[in-house]
Amino acid sequence: MRLWSLHPSLLDSKGLVACWRESLLAQKVLAGQTQGYANHPQLIRLRRQSDPLETVGGYLQGLLVEALTRGYNFDAAKIVHPALPEHAGSVQVSTGQIGFEAEHLLRKLQQRDPSRATYLNSLDTGQIPLHPLFTAVPGPIEAWEKDAAVRH
Repeated sequence: MRLWSLHPSLLDSKGLVACWRESLLAQKVLAGQTQGYANHPQLIRLRRQSDPLETVGGYLQGLLVEALTRGYNFDAAKIVHPALPEHAGSVQVSTGQIGFEAEHLLRKLQQRDPSRATYLNSLDTGQIPLHPLFTAVPGPIEAWEKDAAVRH
C-alpha cells in the first residue's frame, strides 16, 4: 500500500489506478471493515488526524479529481466521506518524505512512463507538487516509512 504525498498528476496511469484501489482499501481498514493491512505503516499519518475517515475521503477526492481530468471513470460513490475544502493542506508531510517518495516514484516512472520521469526528475524537492491534502514541513523521512534501508 502506497498513499502518495505527491500530487496525483505525477502518477502514471498504472500508479493512479493502483493508488485509488489502495486508498479505498485504506478507507475500509479505517472504517473497521477488514482485518487485513490494519497495521500498515501508511495508515499511521491518517490515524493521527482528528477524523481519519474524513481525511482518507479527502485523499480519495484528490485522486478522483485527477482521474476525471484524465477521462477515467472512478466511482465517486465509493468515497465514504468526500473532501471538505477546509481540509486541503491539513496533513503535514516532511520534505525528507517528499524527496523519498519522488525518488521512489521516479524509479517506477523510468520503466513505465519515461516522459513523466523526465518531468519529475527536473523538479527540485521544493517544486514538487503535493496532493492537495498535504502541506510540506521541514524534516527527514517520516518515521512510519517502512523502507528504512533507503533512508537518507
